Amino acid sequence: MGAGETAQQDNGREDREQQQDSEDQKEMPPAPQSAPASEPSSQVVEVTEDAKEEVKPQDASVKDSHAPPTNVVFRKPAKVILGVDEVELKLRAQQPWRKHLSERIEARAQAMQQRALEMESLAKEQEKTTKKLPMDDLAREWFNTESTTLSTRAYLLDKLLPTLVPGVEHMLMQVEKKKLLSRADIPSKFDPINYLGEYLMRNNTHYIKDPGMSGYQRVMKDVTEELKVHVPDTIGNRVSKMKEKVKQKREQREYISTVKVKVATMRKQALGEQFGEWILNPKGMIPMAVIQNVLYDFFQRPDLYLESHCKDLVLINSMEPGLTQQQFVQYISSHIADLKSDIFEELLKHLCHRAEEFREIIKADMRRQMFAELFLHCDTGKVKVLDRQRTLSLLEAFYDQSSHTARGLLRNPRQWPFVEFGEIELAEFWGDMDVKKHIYEDFDEVLLKMNVLVATKLAGNLQEKDDQNLPQQQRETSTEQEPSLDAAAEPGREQRPHRGSLTAQGQRKGSHRSSTSGQGSRKGSLAESRFPRGSVAEQGSRRSSIATEQTQARGSVGEQGSRRSSAAEQEAPTGQDSHRESVSEPESARGSVTDEESHRGSLSEPGQRRGSTTERRRRSSADSGSRRGSATDQGQRRGSRGQRKGSGRRKSSSEYLPHKESITKEPHDESGQGQQTDTITEEENASSASQLQESGALEESQSSELEKMKSQGKPLPVVNEERASVESEQHEEVPTTSKMDRPLGSSKKDHFPGSSKKDSQKDKACEPKPQHVEGKPWSGEFLLSDWKMNHVRSEDEEQAKVICGDTRFTELHAIIRNIQTYKEIKGRSAFNGVSLNLLQFVQLLETFVGEDTPLSVSQSLITFFQKNYSETKQEKMRALEQARQNIFQARQGILLEALFQKWDSDCSGFLNLNEVDELLYTYKGGMERESMKKAKLHIQFPKPHPDREIKLSSKQFQRYIELVVSELRGNEDQVLESVVEFLMTSLERSHTEGLRNCARRKWLHQIQHAAETSGVSLEPVYSETFRALTQDAEAHGNKKISAHISLLEENLILPSRGNILLRNVACTLDDAPFVLNRVLYRDMKGISFTVVDEGRPIHVPQVKHHGNIFFWNHSRSKSEHNGSFLALPLQDAHMRIFGVLAVDTLRDPREINIFLPHEIRFYQGVANAFSTAYHYVHSREHILHTVITGVRWLFNITSGIVSITTCFIEPSSEQEDYVLRRTMVTDSLGLAEILTGTPAISRKSCIFRDFLFKCTDTSEVILASADGETHIAIPLRQRTREAIGVLDVNIGRSRMLLYQEYKDLQKMAKMIQTASDEVLGEFSGEVKKTEVLEMEKAGEVKRAGMLFFRTMLQELRECLQLLTSMDFVSLLLYEHRPYTDFPQGTDPQDIEANVALVHDILRGVILFSQQEIDSFSDLEEWDNWKFYINKHLVEELCVFDPSASNVDIDVHLVLEYIEDHSRLEVWKFANMAVELLYHWLNTCLTLMELNSKKDSSILPPLPRKSDTSIFVKLSEKCLALKS
Repeated sequence: MGAGETAQQDNGREDREQQQDSEDQKEMPPAPQSAPASEPSSQVVEVTEDAKEEVKPQDASVKDSHAPPTNVVFRKPAKVILGVDEVELKLRAQQPWRKHLSERIEARAQAMQQRALEMESLAKEQEKTTKKLPMDDLAREWFNTESTTLSTRAYLLDKLLPTLVPGVEHMLMQVEKKKLLSRADIPSKFDPINYLGEYLMRNNTHYIKDPGMSGYQRVMKDVTEELKVHVPDTIGNRVSKMKEKVKQKREQREYISTVKVKVATMRKQALGEQFGEWILNPKGMIPMAVIQNVLYDFFQRPDLYLESHCKDLVLINSMEPGLTQQQFVQYISSHIADLKSDIFEELLKHLCHRAEEFREIIKADMRRQMFAELFLHCDTGKVKVLDRQRTLSLLEAFYDQSSHTARGLLRNPRQWPFVEFGEIELAEFWGDMDVKKHIYEDFDEVLLKMNVLVATKLAGNLQEKDDQNLPQQQRETSTEQEPSLDAAAEPGREQRPHRGSLTAQGQRKGSHRSSTSGQGSRKGSLAESRFPRGSVAEQGSRRSSIATEQTQARGSVGEQGSRRSSAAEQEAPTGQDSHRESVSEPESARGSVTDEESHRGSLSEPGQRRGSTTERRRRSSADSGSRRGSATDQGQRRGSRGQRKGSGRRKSSSEYLPHKESITKEPHDESGQGQQTDTITEEENASSASQLQESGALEESQSSELEKMKSQGKPLPVVNEERASVESEQHEEVPTTSKMDRPLGSSKKDHFPGSSKKDSQKDKACEPKPQHVEGKPWSGEFLLSDWKMNHVRSEDEEQAKVICGDTRFTELHAIIRNIQTYKEIKGRSAFNGVSLNLLQFVQLLETFVGEDTPLSVSQSLITFFQKNYSETKQEKMRALEQARQNIFQARQGILLEALFQKWDSDCSGFLNLNEVDELLYTYKGGMERESMKKAKLHIQFPKPHPDREIKLSSKQFQRYIELVVSELRGNEDQVLESVVEFLMTSLERSHTEGLRNCARRKWLHQIQHAAETSGVSLEPVYSETFRALTQDAEAHGNKKISAHISLLEENLILPSRGNILLRNVACTLDDAPFVLNRVLYRDMKGISFTVVDEGRPIHVPQVKHHGNIFFWNHSRSKSEHNGSFLALPLQDAHMRIFGVLAVDTLRDPREINIFLPHEIRFYQGVANAFSTAYHYVHSREHILHTVITGVRWLFNITSGIVSITTCFIEPSSEQEDYVLRRTMVTDSLGLAEILTGTPAISRKSCIFRDFLFKCTDTSEVILASADGETHIAIPLRQRTREAIGVLDVNIGRSRMLLYQEYKDLQKMAKMIQTASDEVLGEFSGEVKKTEVLEMEKAGEVKRAGMLFFRTMLQELRECLQLLTSMDFVSLLLYEHRPYTDFPQGTDPQDIEANVALVHDILRGVILFSQQEIDSFSDLEEWDNWKFYINKHLVEELCVFDPSASNVDIDVHLVLEYIEDHSRLEVWKFANMAVELLYHWLNTCLTLMELNSKKDSSILPPLPRKSDTSIFVKLSEKCLALKS
């Protein structure tokens, strides 16, 4: 039926279409048969398409009586339209087609609508019919989902029973009607079977379309449909399952949607409450940039894997846009909609801590503004600089007159970083070991006292608890066996003595040398030498998981050498987790902690306390929960009675868990407390100091015990201070650390999974805070964002603006603007050691007062400066003259650079001296000719080229003009401007040359820009070089060129073919299969080696006529050898050739296409730009290699540093002055990661971590804290004393390093800076290469690997020359000193250990100086060694070359003497001669090790193309040299 309806509809549509066509045809008159085939071509003709339609046969109706006969074809007449647009004609031609299409679509839509109406009416009729019939639920009994009969039942119900059941019903009705049941004994003709068969035949469903349905059948049909759903492997079953799944998913989505709405509501409510914790501006808003930085820092956390969310954050520079509470909630919610609940909790905590840090930032900003106003007040001459030495003198005076408590917060201005390395005498730099001269006064001593005090209390409390838990008999037995603080290890266990001590048997080397286990060498492995920071209890936390651990534990500095405790000494209690067990293994255990081996992150000097009582309350609340979280450890501690041994009841490092960084917290009564403020008053500081003194008086016995242990060099017990604060019933207030003690906002340490009650409590740090900072409201201004814009002016930029406003130099204005545009790295202040600009002055004062002092201290310092800072009239005049000179130099540099670029119109990078002289001699009609010739006597010109031309670079040209100006009479400023104006007007350049010059300058700048932004990779430099060549060839030469770069290498494989070879390292893309990585030897064809030998470009106009051209593509026929070839030398700053740049036109389709002179000169400029970029990258590589070597040396002798990150400055692609890029990260395990492709660090994303930019802006060392960790940012300066990079030294949660580690950090920084100056000077041509050691001749790479140690060796030689004979006499007489000459309480074992130290160091030195001694069998006695200590010893040491080929040293014997003496042991001996000799020995041994290695083993770990990072394991110095 459906098929018939469809056919009828189709026929109807065709009829209508044909009828419409026939009507159109009737309207048109028939076309004459003699119509022309085409119209004249001059007319615009449009002929409609011929309409060919077959007409249907005639119908019987009258309407069709006039229809044309069948099989007749009509041709529509052509429509000719003249003078109409062609586009309009095309549109008209398409109109009939569109009309037919719309009619068909309309007809189809009407048919579909009619069909829908019919189906709707049919459904309504069926519904009326079904309502009249009652439903018979008896049919429900057929529904049964039993699997065995399910398929059969469904089949019967579907096919048979709908007809059979009514038939049986009718049959029974007939039986009842004929009363056959009552007359069963009477025979009847009625046969039920026949009747039923007849009924089935009459009601065959194949012939009866709509037999009607009863109520029983209707229910049966419904039951059938339901059963079909349960029949497996059927369409209905699959559809039902799909519907069920869809329903479940829909319900799940609805549920999830509901939950999301609830969660979003709860999150918005939580964010709304969190808004009150921030300090607001007067408008009640938070700067949007601050919230963006908070989210950016949170998304950058490596443990959350949310880096993709940073793409949606568009950071802004301005601090003006703010967020109200509603906007705050909406903005954060839009970026965290898909975060999980636990991550959202972390975000809330992150926001809490960032809100508190923002207060500190505002406080620091207020302090900086106060110091800026002080600078303007002191700068009475308005010269924008202040005297640095007078500023330091005033800081020293203020420091001296401050109280002891205040000096605990301030930093000593007589120490580094206030005093530069060049201002410190060598004897003081290397030999000063007085801990009183630390940057924090008495830091080491106070730290040690606090740790011992807490350790003693905890040991007593644990002893009491254990005694209470033990039976009486065991308690008495254990009491008898318990050793004292000075007792040795219990019997049956091997105890390793302290470094400085000797065993009772008089062993000279200690237990390390006699140990059969052979654990480690003098330094062991890096994995052993890196200690967690803090107490022994905190040593279980790994250094690599800083972000997830609550605090950084610190291990033994003294145990970084060979004396590491064995597993038997540690004896970690059973039941600990695998992490704690791993700490007690032999390779990572730290058995003893000396006086410096203490938890420094949790203690500070007296008076150092955070001012925020809310902060202390928050810490104590969080700490109490963490302390209660390890009942298992307490039980194990009580059960490990037998594991205590040694002095001080030292515990296994795996027996305690690190919880928080603080030791004891101040108890608070929250119910009785009023409103807390952030103010740190001086009374509080004084109170803290008095409490510390009282505590020291009460613990006099412990202090005397401490002094005794210090003098004896015994290990000091350091325990988990937090557990002491819980278990100790005496709640004494101990000075806390600076703000790095607060919990990290970027870690999960605030989570306590085992305590749901703790989780439900509100963090004390997240309580509403007062809207003021130390009683002062926030004005809403954030000067840090526009600090440089308002207070710092670049002299070059100001003078460029002045020159651009001068009409005399109109021709130079465009060039000067381009120069300022290409100068991308701006805003850095150079350090000159004499004066301080505003940024440097503010930063110096901020470093002095620190981050923990209240604003009142800063105000006192300002008042002190205002009263005492004064300048004499002569000083003011000198300052004004210096300012005028700076302005003149800046103006002179800009004018001469612009003049050079105008003169060098082809961008070759050089000017011919003869051309310059010819034009200069015409100045004033030649009257100043003789004066100008005198200037040549004071300048050293570069060597003449082979063509006898002397070429001047930009710097040489500027220097020459400066000397010329100085020889001329008159005012220097006016003479300079007059000479520049004369030369400018004398140079005639066309507009075309100017445009070509501008475009070429841009391409050359892109080469240097690629070098500055590539990290340490040359691939971008190669790409930009070839791009500059091809762009210029297309734009200014109309050529298609090919190019490749070849670099010189030493021919080590085939020396018979020449000592050197040229290797093709880069080429254009089309030539890569034939040219790349190919080698050109001297015995091969080619002119490249001629270019290398002569040092000048060679141009071959037609290569097919030249017989000495080598073609790399051998498949090219000789007929295709058409084109020009140009080879240019690549020269460094010393005019040494290191490669060849080759350009050809062989791929150009034209037969003759030579290079023009201006093109050759530009290609010379490209070669010069590539050379500059090439050496720029290599200078960064060598600096990076030097840093790796220095960091390795530092990590071998210190343990308090968590990581060191190296960053380099790069130009910014945005409107910022510059950005920083992390290049290398070295962690405490000695694993260096060279980073490539990392995102740049911009200033606008570092509101909470701006110390790196402060360091590079001022070129000064910065001490700052971020995320609860202390950072020391050390600038890497270039030769102009501007910063080119920064070393970010992370010392974890400690307030400061110990003095020994602090001094070693200074040594590393000084050696790296000295080596960097040498590298940069050599690459720039300012310094000639000096080779001190023999191994420096082995190559640049190997030289870079040892430059750090060579620099250190040179400085040690200078220091050794300062030693006198009395220094060595005092060492020889040390063992003969009477006991009364030593400090009171000195242990005899310490004296014996020091004697062994002196003897071993001198023995090692003598072995180096006396190489001619064949046998040392007669030198077992010390008296035989004394004869070699004479006046020539120091002279021999100062000229000794450890890398010389004639050196024959028994390295194993030297190591046997010195490897057991650690860095800490030497430091504690406090003798300058021993200190210098110790470093000299280790430096020589390291140089010998580097010299013995293969070249490939010390290659710099530079990134490759396919790498995103490269890991370099900095191995320990294990000199297993072959004898």
